[in-house]
Amino acid sequence: MVKLFKETPGNVALALGAGAIILALGGAITAFRVPGLLDHLPLVGQSEVTPEDLFTNQDLDANRESAVLALVSLPAEARQADLEAIANQAEASLERSRARYLLATDLLNQRQPQEALRWLQGLEAEYSPFAPYVLYQRARAYQALDQRAEALQTWQQLANDYPDDPVSVEALYAIGTTSSDTQYWDQAIANFPSHPRTLDMAQARLTSNPGQVDLLMILARYGLHLPNSGAVLNELVEDHGAALTPEDWEAIGFGYWEKQIYGRAGLAYALAAATPRNLYRAGRGAQLGDRTQDAIQAYQRLSETFPEASDTAQGLIHLASLTSSPQQAIAYLDIVRENFPDRAADALLARASRLEDLRSAESAQQARQSVLTQHSSSKAAATLRWQQVQRNLQANDRETAQAWAKQLLEENSDSDYAPEAAFWVARINQQSGNSQAAQAAYETILRNYPDSYYAWRAAIALGWDVGDFTSTRQKMVPIQIPPRHQTPLDGSEVLQELYWLGQDQDAWTRWQVEFRDRMEPTVTQQFTDGVMRLGVGDNLEGIFMVESLAWREDPEEQQQYRALRQQSAYWQARYPFLYDDLIQAWSSDRQLNPLLVVSLIRQESRFEPKIESVAGALGLMQVLPETADWIAAQSDDIGEFTMTDPNDNIKLGTWYLDYTHREYGNNSLLAIASYNAGPGSVANWLDRFGFSDPDLFVDQIPFPETKGYVESVFGNYWNYLRVYNPDLARRLASYSDEQAAMLDP
Repeated sequence: MVKLFKETPGNVALALGAGAIILALGGAITAFRVPGLLDHLPLVGQSEVTPEDLFTNQDLDANRESAVLALVSLPAEARQADLEAIANQAEASLERSRARYLLATDLLNQRQPQEALRWLQGLEAEYSPFAPYVLYQRARAYQALDQRAEALQTWQQLANDYPDDPVSVEALYAIGTTSSDTQYWDQAIANFPSHPRTLDMAQARLTSNPGQVDLLMILARYGLHLPNSGAVLNELVEDHGAALTPEDWEAIGFGYWEKQIYGRAGLAYALAAATPRNLYRAGRGAQLGDRTQDAIQAYQRLSETFPEASDTAQGLIHLASLTSSPQQAIAYLDIVRENFPDRAADALLARASRLEDLRSAESAQQARQSVLTQHSSSKAAATLRWQQVQRNLQANDRETAQAWAKQLLEENSDSDYAPEAAFWVARINQQSGNSQAAQAAYETILRNYPDSYYAWRAAIALGWDVGDFTSTRQKMVPIQIPPRHQTPLDGSEVLQELYWLGQDQDAWTRWQVEFRDRMEPTVTQQFTDGVMRLGVGDNLEGIFMVESLAWREDPEEQQQYRALRQQSAYWQARYPFLYDDLIQAWSSDRQLNPLLVVSLIRQESRFEPKIESVAGALGLMQVLPETADWIAAQSDDIGEFTMTDPNDNIKLGTWYLDYTHREYGNNSLLAIASYNAGPGSVANWLDRFGFSDPDLFVDQIPFPETKGYVESVFGNYWNYLRVYNPDLARRLASYSDEQAAMLDP
């Protein structure tokens, strides 16, 4: 399993699994409106709307009842007859236009351009908001038929009639390629620098004439998803540094930051305009790049230049950790306490550590007590309380542990520690014979933390038949995978229509133009970017964009995120059921619960079929090549295989998951732990800790990665259950308002 680190908005490094994560964030978008098409949509990004408006009015009756949109998830062959019936209706309508367009794109993909032209004929008149795309598809059809004059004429019409529409870039590219007239490519590069086809043009020009800084900067700003983007950043820095502006350096710093090349990012940010974020990242990048003196200087400059900026608080906390003088560190932390009340608790907690360096144990304890009394609802207070819970559990002082856990639940109910604290309150009550209090605590977890790993453990404790560690393998539950994925919450109406019609690549391409400022997104923009990425198979970053919305710290954005959590679309994007046919087929063959398999795949690779870990593990289920060879030698059904082929990788991975289950008597806890840490480690832990209490066993796993892995896989399993199993969803809704809201149409 690949481990990388990403800084949250709170600037805390978090461990993340499965590959490089590019946080391409975007700015405001002006959506245009066209009379007659989707006029019922609120205009996201332009008007003042409540979170409820943003997140509950998108899935509208008109689209839920659309016969065409209901067919989008079917294979082209399976939907053709139904689409033709709608397309042949006598009366013009949005449904007829959608059917004609979808038929045409299906036929083009099936290499039947002549038939596609028949459905496109005159469509731009009745499907006027989509007219540029009708011309685009018509030009493609003419090209496929090698009717060059007709294709060129159509491209020219598209470029002339719709010069402001992003799809006109395709026309400029085609005309410029055919005519060798450079003005067409020049126009595309000038007007649509972020369009993926423009990036193709930039790369082509750089191939024939390297070193053009303006084109390299286009790739640096908008091409971070390209395989050679790291090389582009390096070339700009190493060969053209003298020609770069502060704005260029900021873009380069952002690129390196998103690729987790923090040391180089810090160097670039140091040459950017002196803003709070740029100076903070100059310091943090230097710190992570082991350039301590540079980091100290950058943090000091940040504090002197922007003494009231929020980034300064975190910079001073880092500065305190870097200085060798405890007294100086305490002075920096006292500045935070005095000037940044919302970070005072963090400063006090760090101050306690430095006081201990000065052998002032009593003062350190007073600082910690101040965190608990003066900043009781802070994250720092939650951390202190959870540390007390853990210490007392390890000392087998369960009464004191329970008291601290209850205090955490009362004062820090939104803390990441809260679900586990509630679970141990329940366990301790259960072991003490106080079944009524235990049940109340378990129900609290289901009510307040329905998406947590501990909600699964609570449901089991309450007697729900959801599969325990000893029965998850065999547990087979009916699941319902929605026929069409999520509605984008941002972007133009045409982009949303493209997406609803299943034109994922075209929607993603348009989004690259509409997604203006990639450094600071709104909640709706970030969710939309995640959905767009998932649509084109950029699954790791897509899931990350959706999941990391939880890191928002601004109160208004937190409110929007909480509203979004009440939508099933959010959870389907966060827990997508990809490769479902292959997963269900091989799970059935191996007699494995498919929800357990999809949960493991989500944790291992985020559904990226070609991802490779630092240890050399490959593919969806992250199988090591030597393990694959061993599996092939043990099994008669493997044969020839390609590690990055989804079918082969799932075939290999499910064989090994079956093997680890058989090794441990079909105990899924031990099988999953063994899948991550190896059978030798699990055998050692069983010898050390025994297995009389599986929850205690998980808590005692000495490898933090494996403990987190086990909880993540089974947390995934629980979430796939509650998102895709209707019976469980309804049962959980009787406890959780958030779950109940997800069930509303």
